[in-house]
Amino acid sequence: MSNKNLRTVIILGIASILSILTIQFFWIKKNIEFQETNIAIQNKQDSLSQIQFGDQVSIALKKVADEIQRINQQPGDLYGNVKQLTSNYFTVELQDTLHPFLLELLLKHEFYDHNITEDFQYGIYDCFSDSIIYGDYIRYEGDSTFTNAHTENELNQKLQLKLNSDLHYFSVVFPTIENISLEELPNDVTPWYYMFAIILFVLVFFGFSISVIFKQKKLSEIKNDFINNMTHELKTPIATIGISSETLMNLNPDNDNAKDKLLRYASIIYKENKRLESQVERVLNVANLDKSEINLNPTVFDIHEIIEEAKENFEFNQLEENGGEIQIDLAAEEAILNADIVHITNIINNLLDNAIKYCDKTPNILVSTHNHKGKIVVNFKDNGKGISRENLKYIFDKFYRVPTGNLHDVKGFGLGLFYVKTIIEELSGTIQVKSVLGKGSEFIISLPVSKKSS
Repeated sequence: MSNKNLRTVIILGIASILSILTIQFFWIKKNIEFQETNIAIQNKQDSLSQIQFGDQVSIALKKVADEIQRINQQPGDLYGNVKQLTSNYFTVELQDTLHPFLLELLLKHEFYDHNITEDFQYGIYDCFSDSIIYGDYIRYEGDSTFTNAHTENELNQKLQLKLNSDLHYFSVVFPTIENISLEELPNDVTPWYYMFAIILFVLVFFGFSISVIFKQKKLSEIKNDFINNMTHELKTPIATIGISSETLMNLNPDNDNAKDKLLRYASIIYKENKRLESQVERVLNVANLDKSEINLNPTVFDIHEIIEEAKENFEFNQLEENGGEIQIDLAAEEAILNADIVHITNIINNLLDNAIKYCDKTPNILVSTHNHKGKIVVNFKDNGKGISRENLKYIFDKFYRVPTGNLHDVKGFGLGLFYVKTIIEELSGTIQVKSVLGKGSEFIISLPVSKKSS
């Protein structure tokens, strides 16, 4: 995907998200306004119902108080004696003696007359101690019938004497009537939570999609780079083989130097063919790694011997002309591994080969070992070009090579470090890398030592 197409996808995605959020915002706003209107209407209706209920109860209790005063023949003004403390709780001040059975009878009668069909509970209080001395719960059974919930309530002699001599007031509470307030209504902020959840989900999905697109774009660039590198790497030996073959065909067998030229060009063809075979083999090996077809043949060996042999080979074949040097510091006391010696050799050769290839000066490489927590740690430290921080996290990815623009001064497919990391992890080891651009890199591998080592 080109950068232009990627920008178009991002712009269209952002526009779509903003459109969805705008529609959601206005929809939620209208929904909240509708809810607020309904709540206001409901509150007004509930308020009117509560006021009407309170007025009816107050009138009924006023009549009960008047009737008690009339029966007791106690003259006086009872104005304001009925007080509504809450929506379902009322008190009536009498300053008179009061019998519970009379009070209960009058309450049932007045509530029936005022069409109050709710359970209620009454209590008789002592005016001096302001404490309840008697009470009962009256249940509404339907058809204007009230029954006592506690049928076993009886007045003993002491309580009867107290009721007939002391001054009292009574209260009435309606347990089935509850206060209705805005706090108990559904929270009108809830739709915003819904919108925030949608925003979060959409942003996560959009972010994930963009991340996948960028990864696919990066993978496409890496694969294109791999194809270019592979084409470049394969064309060189093919061209060399072609030229050598053409030269052989044009050799004059009567020429005295024909035999020497034949051997030389045959040697070139053989080496280039081996090089071509090696490159194809590396690609096939990575294909096997993808299929998890890794064949390990563990054997017990000393990794120090592999390192020393690799040092000699590289110094003889590659560093002799450059004047470079490979130093070793094999300080590990336990260096016996039970692993695949071929793969371990390939890993060491890969890391040394990279240290030489990616050095723009005289190579100076240090290979050191030490033991740590039952493992052997091998450090490969070079003075090469180094790797930038943004590229460092990708170097173990398949086909990845540090970008060099149009320069192809370093040969390779970007498979070496991928192979190294895969094999080391298969051998229960780890690999780390430290690098400073322009100063060099350090690769650190850790592998478990053999239990048979002493």
